[in-house]
Amino acid sequence: MARATAHPDHQCISSEDIQGTEVYGADRKNIGEIDHIIIDKISGRVAYAVMSFGGFVGLGHSHYPIPWAALTYDTSLGGFRTSITEQQLKDAPEFSDDSWQDRDWEARTHQYYGTPSYWEARPGGL
Repeated sequence: MARATAHPDHQCISSEDIQGTEVYGADRKNIGEIDHIIIDKISGRVAYAVMSFGGFVGLGHSHYPIPWAALTYDTSLGGFRTSITEQQLKDAPEFSDDSWQDRDWEARTHQYYGTPSYWEARPGGL
């Protein structure tokens, strides 16, 4: 069960309720789940959702940071919907733990997924 449905009538959600929430592609097929989120320390904006998919019983799964703006909560699915495909995730700009310090990597990633960058978004825009 998606944890994001813990309080379906609330506008806000706790980060602990997002973890484990299913992510669905445009075809409504499950493509993974949210492992955790990344928050910009200065602005407080959610920057990325780190998706987990693949593997068996938690083994061999992959993690991919995707821009938060690439997700939309879908109440009918009880999870997040995205137009990102599994192949797009596999072909995304290579990620490492140092990527969080590399604005060029972030810019390439947002451009790759066709989403506005969180650092240039206007307050209330995301």
